[in-house]
Amino acid sequence: MSIERVVTAGIFRLDGQDFEVENNVWLVGDDTEVLVIDAAHDAAPIIAAIAGRTVRAVIATHGHNDHINAAVALADVVGAPILVHPADDMLWSEVYPDRRPDGDLVDGMEVSAGGHVLRVLHTPGHSPGGCCLYDAAAGVVLSGDTLFCGGPGATGRSYSDYPTIVASIRDRLLVLPGDTRVLTGHGDETTIGAEASGLAEWEAAIG
Repeated sequence: MSIERVVTAGIFRLDGQDFEVENNVWLVGDDTEVLVIDAAHDAAPIIAAIAGRTVRAVIATHGHNDHINAAVALADVVGAPILVHPADDMLWSEVYPDRRPDGDLVDGMEVSAGGHVLRVLHTPGHSPGGCCLYDAAAGVVLSGDTLFCGGPGATGRSYSDYPTIVASIRDRLLVLPGDTRVLTGHGDETTIGAEASGLAEWEAAIG
């Protein structure tokens, strides 16, 4: 079993503004099959990292373009379904107006590949359909843009809400074991314990 990172770079586009970003794409599985989490920017390096393994699903932690803009190209090559939480349909449709995801992420559902079982945690705030994926056996949560090394994901743009993301982190993530590794959508990993100390500050900022 393994969890592998592929870093891709490109443009995050929202509210009429463009930002250059690097994204973490995660491959979760073993030597024969994987799940791909957040197919960002460029399908080619993701396909190279998959290296012929079966892809059980291409999962988007949320619908922002920089987390889905390689999803269709990748899925078409590897023959895998794309799963997105339906609350982010409006974001998906901005990138793919003529193509729907193949299935919905639903809070509590489980997806698996190569001995890893990931449980979907709906964690709105960065976007309405934001989700994290918790692998209890491996002690890992893939947090998308909900929680980073240093605190909550960005809010203040369309469809995002700061009190909501703080509640999601408090109620869905900080209840996990403190040594749980947090594998983020951008940047370095962290742990639940390392981020928990920030909760009082985040809550105070709500006012």
